[in-house]
Amino acid sequence: RGLLQYNSHQKRWVWDEDITRAEDITDNVLQLLSSKMTGMSGNVQTLLKVMACFGTSTNESVIRYLSESAEYAGVRNGLEGALIDGFIAKDGEGYLKFVHDKVREAAYNLIPGYGKKQSHYDLGKVLYSICDGKDVEDTIFIAIANQINHGKEWISKDTDLSIAVAQLNMKAGKKAIDGCDHTTAYSYLRTAISLLPEGHWDSHYDLSLRLNFLMASAANSTSQYDKAELVLRNIFEKARCLDDQLPSYLLLNEILLSQGNPKGLYDNCVKIFDQLGVTITSSVTPD
Repeated sequence: RGLLQYNSHQKRWVWDEDITRAEDITDNVLQLLSSKMTGMSGNVQTLLKVMACFGTSTNESVIRYLSESAEYAGVRNGLEGALIDGFIAKDGEGYLKFVHDKVREAAYNLIPGYGKKQSHYDLGKVLYSICDGKDVEDTIFIAIANQINHGKEWISKDTDLSIAVAQLNMKAGKKAIDGCDHTTAYSYLRTAISLLPEGHWDSHYDLSLRLNFLMASAANSTSQYDKAELVLRNIFEKARCLDDQLPSYLLLNEILLSQGNPKGLYDNCVKIFDQLGVTITSSVTPD
């Protein structure tokens, strides 16, 4: 019926959105797209599956880095084919984009359901092995974290990898905080802490302290005060000295103040002064 056609002027596959919605034939379009894709070369299919794992758009440098690996050596050639065949387009900012969400969906469907998690994880590991130690932009490391996080059950079996991925998630969380996206930051930081090995406060003290404080800060910024206070109490218990506790005490004061809890704020300050060897009254009157 000509639902899917190649527009030689636009150099991409097109279809009538109104018709597909009106006749509820979106699945037909996906099947047609998938059929076209499976007829492409192996390199093009690999490129499409790789890009689909990263979402609707991918920094072109990601493809360049991946092409340095044995596993994804053909993606650069695949990119040329995908551009010519009209599945992918370049923008002026160094990004590659699927020409439509349905094209990305069809490309993602090329990966069997049982293999999707593994595909994300493998991509993240390979990209990390290439970029580790290189001066690459933060967006690349965030992309790595997003991919490799799909394989948390495999990461936990490798202590060195779990620490490296925890640090990647911390970097991604700090980047999100800098962009005032505290909800995303909290998610990255919670993932980072979940990847730390048993006994991490002893074996990786500085990393544990930093991650927990950042997570408490992100929780506070998203009004998750109970979660923030729970993390801070853990820091008070695990931190080795008052200097390491002080930033957390100050953050707790901010939380108590924002909650209109002057007594809790005063009691918290008493604890700080007590550790400094300064004795003040343990109660205060309204006057």
